[in-house]
Amino acid sequence: MRTLHPEPLTAAAFAPFGDVIELAGARQMPINAGTTIRFHDLAQVDVLAEGGRTLINLFRAQPRDVPVRLSLMERHPLGSQAFLPLVDAPYYVVVAEDDHGRPGALRAFVTNGWQGVNYAKNVWHHPLLALGAVRDFIVVDRGGAGVNLEEHLLDEAVCIAT
Repeated sequence: MRTLHPEPLTAAAFAPFGDVIELAGARQMPINAGTTIRFHDLAQVDVLAEGGRTLINLFRAQPRDVPVRLSLMERHPLGSQAFLPLVDAPYYVVVAEDDHGRPGALRAFVTNGWQGVNYAKNVWHHPLLALGAVRDFIVVDRGGAGVNLEEHLLDEAVCIAT
């Protein structure tokens, strides 16, 4: 069995796969007569291909057993998919570059708790990997006509080191 060692999620390390959604380094502006701070333009939502539309969902993720075992990767060919945690709790993010229509080498990241991710269109990623307890996420992705999901079973078992 292969073992992945998760690295901290940073914008630079995650750039080939999409956006890290976080407040650090974000453009800020006061709004609503100074009663609110707006953290502006945190991710590039891409859902309009082939007549798509934006969906806003709530995902309730069940915690994964440790060590986390991976068996499936997925991607969305028609739109990006953003995950925003509703509690300050780390979770794993696993991605892979495309290797001729299948996932290539896997990379694992661990969030700092409040970080979200926006997987770019066509990026292989593992389904949500909550840790420790049931966790809720706001998910922004694509609705509309067309098939926007491809799944690929991994050829060998992979686990994430804790």
